[in-house]
Amino acid sequence: MEYSTFGRHVAVDAWGIDYEVLNNAGLLEAHLVEAAEACGATILSIQSRQFEPQGATVLVMLSESHLSIHTYPERGFAAIDCYTCGEFVDPQLAIDYLVSVLNPEKTYAKKLIRGVGELEVAEADSNRAEFV
Repeated sequence: MEYSTFGRHVAVDAWGIDYEVLNNAGLLEAHLVEAAEACGATILSIQSRQFEPQGATVLVMLSESHLSIHTYPERGFAAIDCYTCGEFVDPQLAIDYLVSVLNPEKTYAKKLIRGVGELEVAEADSNRAEFV
């Protein structure tokens, strides 16, 4: 059996998110698990860290690759990242879910097509996070 190297990688900078949400590793972990489930990914493990005096990082390792968030609550900022290999799990669904629950004032996103040669930036979808 030959496996495809095709993958999609969505990275989002999200601004204007509530401090209390961004400073709660447990809540963020629950949101990332729900996002992974929303896109049909297989969760292998979860790691999270609450930083002092503020901030959190959550990493969800997927069979298909990963989903992560790193936060700066004092700035209302979150760096969100989802990469999935193959045709069947769409990382954009996980990102869309996270954007809907985090409710940022502004998002900036890039979607890369990977594993097919030179990295390609995918076309923007006007119904989703703002691609720049």
